[in-house]
Amino acid sequence: MLYTYYGDDFTGSTDVLESLALAGVESVLFLRPPTPQHLAAFSHCRAIGIAGDSRSRTPEWMSSHLPKIFTTLKSFNAPITHYKTCSTFDSSPTRGNIGRAIEIGRTIFAPEFIPIVVAAPHLGRYVLFGNLYATAGDETYRIDLHPTMSRHPVTPMTEPNLCKHLAAQTQLPIALLDIRDLASANPETALDTALQSGAQAILFDGLDETTLAATGKLLWSHAATKPLFVVGSSGLTESLVAEWHTRNLIPAAPQALQPNPVDQVLVISGSCSPITAAQIQWALHNGFAGISLDPEKLTHPDHAATTADIAIKQTLGYLDRGRSVILYTALGPLTISTQPCGDQLGTALGNLLRNLLRNLLAQSGPSVRRVILCGGDTSSHTVQQLGLHALTFSAKLAPGAPLCRAYSDDQSFHSLEFVLKGGQIGEPDFFSLARSGRHQNTP
Repeated sequence: MLYTYYGDDFTGSTDVLESLALAGVESVLFLRPPTPQHLAAFSHCRAIGIAGDSRSRTPEWMSSHLPKIFTTLKSFNAPITHYKTCSTFDSSPTRGNIGRAIEIGRTIFAPEFIPIVVAAPHLGRYVLFGNLYATAGDETYRIDLHPTMSRHPVTPMTEPNLCKHLAAQTQLPIALLDIRDLASANPETALDTALQSGAQAILFDGLDETTLAATGKLLWSHAATKPLFVVGSSGLTESLVAEWHTRNLIPAAPQALQPNPVDQVLVISGSCSPITAAQIQWALHNGFAGISLDPEKLTHPDHAATTADIAIKQTLGYLDRGRSVILYTALGPLTISTQPCGDQLGTALGNLLRNLLRNLLAQSGPSVRRVILCGGDTSSHTVQQLGLHALTFSAKLAPGAPLCRAYSDDQSFHSLEFVLKGGQIGEPDFFSLARSGRHQNTP
């Protein structure tokens, strides 16, 4: 076992699964703590993940649920256990509190220190002198100026300095290893100095592959002495992969598999991102059928069942005519007053999807086996309504949004193909690429 992780949402969890698989690390992502039977089916894996939804949860929920999950991960005795966050690090004292997760991890794992690695250059995310930057389209923005994340409906990022951002979530002292420290002849000296100052968590800058490689080397050398609990994005995974290759701990990376084309795909979107909105609009102008869902009606006890039934009938009609279908609750940002809670909306979308798939299996018409879910918060809750227990990597589509194979004790859903796409991921023609099987090579 090289590595275990918990993902604070499902889309980010598959992002790590992709990084591991493309590096040749056999891995599995469980969608809940695995039973011994389910675990035995993946005994060959050297990396194990558990997907969760703490990104949309309160600190009280974390205090109640994360200790058990972290204890399960600790039992695998991996050198590194990773609390995987979104690379945009959006969080707040009341929702998705990363500081609280750090505190719980410190209690369960008792590590020497807790590294925080947020930069993910492969996704266009950078940390310089402690400040987070994120790319949108062709532009890179400081996170508090980012056109989407600065106005996130639940956890807007208004503070670019991540040490200051975390100071509102935890009282643990946090120090910075900046780009100059990582480029020096001996980064270990800078780390020792930070730890001697009393820091219990260390934020790492990150600009490129060279920076990440320096971080991975430093962390793996410490993990070899005492297991580490680490917080951050899939950039952490990339940094470790570089070190594992250097040490010949993993084979040469296999060639990325090309996904097979399919005739039709089904898209379920609870995303409010302008990037997802552009993808929906592109698809609607290029042959996809669209069904707009009113999120308020879909989550209202008096209207939910009727709203879902109408949408299912419309979807089946479009699929019968050979069209791919997008069901969406927004085209870009909603106002706070019209934005339902991610767990309520995700649960409603999951129930709709489950019933829709069962309808497809019950009839003699088309059988759609590739489903795309959009939106980090909502996708996590959507998937949980399907009773799946694991995902594995199948093929590359776009960085951070791989094609995955589902495992379920219910044969209706076993071997379904899923893409869990965060709101900020993908080019305008992403849905068409996912249908045709072509992939994007750049963020």
